[in-house]
Amino acid sequence: MGVGAIGSPTELLGRGRERAALDRTLATAQAGSSAVLVLRGEPGIGKTALLDYAADRAAGMRTIQVTGIESEMELPFAGLHQLCAPFLDRLQHLPSPQHDALRVAFGLQQGEAPQRFLVGLAALSLLADAADAQPLLCLVDDAQWLDEGSAQLLAFVARRLMAEPMALIFGVRQPDGLSELAGLPELVVEGLNEPEARALLLSTVNTPLDPQVRDRIVAESRGNPMALLHLPRAPGELAGGFRLPDGRELARRIQSAFDRELASLPQGSRQLLTTAAADPTGDASLLWRAAGLQEIAANAAVPAEVTGLVEFGTTVRFRHPLTRSTVYESANVPQRRAAHRALADATDPRTDPDRRAWHRACAASGPDEDVAVALEHSADRARSRGGAAATALFLRRAAELTPDPIRRVTRALAAAQAHIDAGQAEGARSMLTMAEIGPLDELLRARLERLRAREIFTRLRGGEAPGQLLRSARRLAPLDAALARDTLLESLGAAIFAGRLSKGPGQQEVAEEARAGPSPPTPPRAVDVLLDGVASRIVDGSANAVDKLRNALPSIGNEQTDRDVDGLRLAFHVLPEPIAPELWDDDAWQHLATSAVETARATGTLATLPMALTYRAYLHVQGGRFDTAAALIDEATSISQAVGGAPMMYTSLVLSAWRAEEPQASDLIETTIEEVCERGEGRSLGLAHYANSLLYNGLGRYDAALAAAMRACEYEDLGFFGWALTELIEAATRSGRRADAEAALEKLVERTRAGATAWAIGTESCSRALLSDGGEADALFRSAIEHLGRCRIAVQLARARLLYGEWLRRENRRQESRAQLKAAHEAFIRFGAQGFAERARMELLATGESVRKRTAGTDVTRLTGQETQIARLARAGHTNQEIAARLFISPRTVEWHLGNVFAKLGVSSRRQLRLKSATPNE
Repeated sequence: MGVGAIGSPTELLGRGRERAALDRTLATAQAGSSAVLVLRGEPGIGKTALLDYAADRAAGMRTIQVTGIESEMELPFAGLHQLCAPFLDRLQHLPSPQHDALRVAFGLQQGEAPQRFLVGLAALSLLADAADAQPLLCLVDDAQWLDEGSAQLLAFVARRLMAEPMALIFGVRQPDGLSELAGLPELVVEGLNEPEARALLLSTVNTPLDPQVRDRIVAESRGNPMALLHLPRAPGELAGGFRLPDGRELARRIQSAFDRELASLPQGSRQLLTTAAADPTGDASLLWRAAGLQEIAANAAVPAEVTGLVEFGTTVRFRHPLTRSTVYESANVPQRRAAHRALADATDPRTDPDRRAWHRACAASGPDEDVAVALEHSADRARSRGGAAATALFLRRAAELTPDPIRRVTRALAAAQAHIDAGQAEGARSMLTMAEIGPLDELLRARLERLRAREIFTRLRGGEAPGQLLRSARRLAPLDAALARDTLLESLGAAIFAGRLSKGPGQQEVAEEARAGPSPPTPPRAVDVLLDGVASRIVDGSANAVDKLRNALPSIGNEQTDRDVDGLRLAFHVLPEPIAPELWDDDAWQHLATSAVETARATGTLATLPMALTYRAYLHVQGGRFDTAAALIDEATSISQAVGGAPMMYTSLVLSAWRAEEPQASDLIETTIEEVCERGEGRSLGLAHYANSLLYNGLGRYDAALAAAMRACEYEDLGFFGWALTELIEAATRSGRRADAEAALEKLVERTRAGATAWAIGTESCSRALLSDGGEADALFRSAIEHLGRCRIAVQLARARLLYGEWLRRENRRQESRAQLKAAHEAFIRFGAQGFAERARMELLATGESVRKRTAGTDVTRLTGQETQIARLARAGHTNQEIAARLFISPRTVEWHLGNVFAKLGVSSRRQLRLKSATPNE
């Protein structure tokens, strides 16, 4: 019939499509592989009954059932704890960092706040370990009411399952939905068809029913089983068929039916149900203690159970989640406060201080400093467990209950900061509004403006953020020099990110103010070294800022591990990425990119790992290891999806341009341009234009390449502006626009000579050769090849060989040109740079050389991105468990992938894999 409660057998009426999908999901897990399914539908449509059906059909599987509870949405990892609790005796099987992270997250031991997604990896490992012992079925009902941390991490687990004998099935409301689950396999649960709906209706009505009335009820219910079961409860409600249609939404009408059942109960029974609904734990002993404190008689449970609304046993179970929410919402405010007050008094302050504090807060009828202090302590505990949303909620309620106006402002600011950290823009804005109406001295007002600017930056990224942050820094300068410099660094990062689309001060103006702002302390902090180095680069130019920028590089690496620096994470995410390329220092880039990924992996910081992975992927693109870069991008994308973040597309579009995958590359670049213009991300717009110029140069469409390069060079975006100049020089010389090429070369030389690295010298020599003739051009091309051969930037080495070969052919030095063109062609084929490979092939044909057209990556044994990573790590001697921890998958999934790697490479052991000189991708 489509309704019921988890744990109670339910006879389904119809539902052939849904049952078939559930049967397939269960069969996959029972056969030893993983399966995930999201059931979406409106309230009462039958999701819970379908989960019951899955539980009944899970032969040979261990079934774990979790229900999201609305009042528990902000308690950190409450839902995840429900799911993992039966397996905590297996924690000793996990690696120590995962073991400790999960215990701290669940409040089982004290320790530093674990990184949220190290907790996710631990949960994945724990569930995979349990599934190895017995196939596992995990049912999550009302997933839209999971706390934020649990929702993110369960989605993370769902996306990382592959080779475990485990099924994970979610029930979630539609349209409320749950963004974290987007992209997972899903099934929309629709209403019963007309014959099934009519049969269900007739099974619930004990009096004769006029066919016209029956058909009207069936039509109004839209096949919703709960509506059919609960709307026509009493014969009088049918009104002989003359009752006017009810325009209220279906969920409200179902709740109204529950309201009528509640109204028939004695007052004591209703208060008992209200108390049960206010307690998310379902702990019967706690409920009866709270009932005693309210002088509710023990027999008050009987009338409530008779209605079928609730079941009292060792735990308290409502018939349906809608029943629970209706019970709570139907109670008046004094009744709810009385229930929470009793639950607070009945809760042990030693074992569960946070729920006790929360019940006290819900029971408060006005400001209460004692409760506010208790909530602050709960916020500290939530923060130590990694619960950002819970921290924000506790601080918010503490601010609301604070009687002292000044203290209320400071707590509101703390709550706003917590909301920003949790990604809750609306909550942050409401707390800032609360702080704004309180008594503010100059420092408090400056802190408020800074938080308001940071909220805008985290939400909109570009546009107005640089100006807002700069104004905050000015106000802070005479009040708190260190905080002012922190804010200047944020403003500078925002200005660099906003680039040409900034709606306020540009990076030049912000950098000048940073130079003129408060002096750094002695000794300077890492923040100060970085601020001075980047400001000097922008104001003084490349030549005068090299030393300061080089000094800033070690500071960046040190700061990446400092999790206590308030407000600087965003700036450190924006600023380090352009500095090493700006110095043309591939060694520093390698060090920074590697340490960023290793730090993020070691700490489980999946919020920043996607950025670190794409930063490293970009280096691999420059090194010609496109498949390795693609594997890192794939990993970054899957992690971003798991945490609900935006995909890191920027390295992807440059990689796509190198591969010349038309029309996908053009479509991706154009889509990126539209999106970043809308968001005000000017630096990303410049990068998209650079990618376009790279794409068209590879395809030999020099006029289009020149137009794109000119757009890229309209603004000096740190990190890749020099690269855009090289594209402009090549496209301009090929298009007969020598003056444009010479102007670009002058700008390039200023930058490369400041760097003075092999990469910089090789790049300048190659670009200068394009504007030279005779022996000078020959010497410059040879210099470019020599210097680029001494650094990691293999793609530019291949391009230098291509350009030299093209020049040699025009000089009628065909034999020499063939050697350079062959080397370039082979390199581009190996990389997968199709456009440049085809350019080299056509040049070889023009020399009289016969060259078969080849396409990289057509081998049927080609490894996937993740298989490439696993093969490389296994060849380096890492165990399955170590590989699993690095890639955020389970050891069993690693084993499954290795089986595919062995089959594709024709090996049967790790030893043979190590003897393999390279995978087909490399």
